[in-house]
Amino acid sequence: MNIPTNLKYTKDHEWVSVEGDIATIGITDFAQKELGDIVYVEVDTLDQTLSKDEVFGTVEAVKTVSDLFLPLSGEIVEFNEELESNPELVNSDPYGAAWMIKVKISDASEIDSLLSSEDYKALIGA
Repeated sequence: MNIPTNLKYTKDHEWVSVEGDIATIGITDFAQKELGDIVYVEVDTLDQTLSKDEVFGTVEAVKTVSDLFLPLSGEIVEFNEELESNPELVNSDPYGAAWMIKVKISDASEIDSLLSSEDYKALIGA
């Protein structure tokens, strides 16, 4: 199980990379394995400002559709358009090419509520 130590995580199996006031967000290796083959990623909240834990999109696998929850409040400033034509990147490179959105963080104190890699490992029993 790949759980990079330089990232933050959520109980909803998203990863977060923070650089300045921009957070890059995707789903974890654990999440993509649980979902199976990803066939579609939808984010229709581009340019919207959402609160922490609001749904920002969905990821569709062969057997299920799962909501994606925003780990930090802010404005969604970018969507990884590569996922429109290559959603399977979520399965092959969840921490790299398959990032999903970038968010301009509106409340930096929320970063403290994210899980460390060790806390996330404990959550999933890794």
